[in-house]
Amino acid sequence: MEEVLAPLREAVREQGDLVHQMKAKGAAEQEVNKAVAELKARKKILEAKELALQPKEDVVDRVKMEDTLKRRFFYDQAFAIYGGVSGLYDFGPVGCALKNNILQAWRQHFIQEEQILEIDCTMLTPEPVLKTSGHVDKFADYMVKDAKTGECYRADHLLKAHLKKLMSDEKCSQEKAKEMEDVITQMDNYTQQELADLFVKYNVKSPATGNDLTPPTSFNLMFKTSIGPGGNTPGYLRPETAQGMFLNFKRLLEFNQGKLPFGAAQIGNSFRNEISPRSGLIRVREFTMAEIEHFVDPNEKIHPKFSNVADLEILLFSSKAQTSGQPAGLMRLGDAVDQGVINNSVLGYFIGRIYLYLLKVGLSKDKVRFRQHMENEMAHYACDCWDAESLTSYGWIEIVGCADRSCYDLTCHTRATKVPLVAEKPLKEPISFC
Repeated sequence: MEEVLAPLREAVREQGDLVHQMKAKGAAEQEVNKAVAELKARKKILEAKELALQPKEDVVDRVKMEDTLKRRFFYDQAFAIYGGVSGLYDFGPVGCALKNNILQAWRQHFIQEEQILEIDCTMLTPEPVLKTSGHVDKFADYMVKDAKTGECYRADHLLKAHLKKLMSDEKCSQEKAKEMEDVITQMDNYTQQELADLFVKYNVKSPATGNDLTPPTSFNLMFKTSIGPGGNTPGYLRPETAQGMFLNFKRLLEFNQGKLPFGAAQIGNSFRNEISPRSGLIRVREFTMAEIEHFVDPNEKIHPKFSNVADLEILLFSSKAQTSGQPAGLMRLGDAVDQGVINNSVLGYFIGRIYLYLLKVGLSKDKVRFRQHMENEMAHYACDCWDAESLTSYGWIEIVGCADRSCYDLTCHTRATKVPLVAEKPLKEPISFC
């Protein structure tokens, strides 16, 4: 197996080195983006081959599995007798019981054991809140429509599928295939107009009808509404649970007697108006989130209980391993923090606790890994970010995000409202100013 993967790993390593060299030399942003896109493409090829080579006994017939779950009413498509709506699902008796058990285990494992402060915030959110957080301007994908039926498609996904179909044609020349492969590798970097030009160039049509498509338009993934009968207060159904915890920081700090650190938690539904959800329960338009925000002194990112998880050996897929084409490897959490692979022990502690929770609710440790965000995909406000991923029939799928967000959100809301979302503490030694 490693003989097959070795050249693919080497290809990733070479491209990773190239990206680092270009950044070190201050290469043009467009060229760096192109190199990064190629790195991502090579990573995907490597991951696809790893998935294809996994033992056959691990392969699940997803269609039969989903059919069984629906027949036994674990879940089913919502509004089915009216034809259903994609991306919306109802849980049946067994599905409800399973979901409730998972959430109860989460409450016990995190909220009760860590003495975290649980709150329950409204799902309706006024527009200024999400304008400040960046969701109004940036939480969007490009969409195209069937010019006659009006059926919607996510532009980048449709273009990618169309190009792959063209590349699989025996009549497609190597030169043309290489050109289309380059387009796919840069898919995440195209502007709205560049996407429109590519749809024209490759004559992309509606896959269902063969009809012409409208030019790509930006589509915000939030559900917009108006609050109150006058329609003067625009709002949205929340796309995440985090913002409510940030907005209640001051009250939570007071409840905790003004002391840091403390954690806040919330369990509730969030909404994302996905353009074309087609992956079962993985990509839906309404879903339950369980989230924690842990507030800590930025100069004291040391968790007093880190020793409880320091000896855990966890499959870590570091940024360095990804850019060098190496596989994820088992590593002791204490060593990962000591060597700087994980930024600090607070982040390391929660990675350990998340890992233990995933095992508690039934995931196999052989099918769980933590993947570190690479430099090019790290949010500008994040110090470090890891995703817990599970190996499924869809490949490695993110199931938990664990990030050091610094004080970005609190700072943004402080600037917008003029309400200081800050904590204070007495200094051990006074600071003198001349």
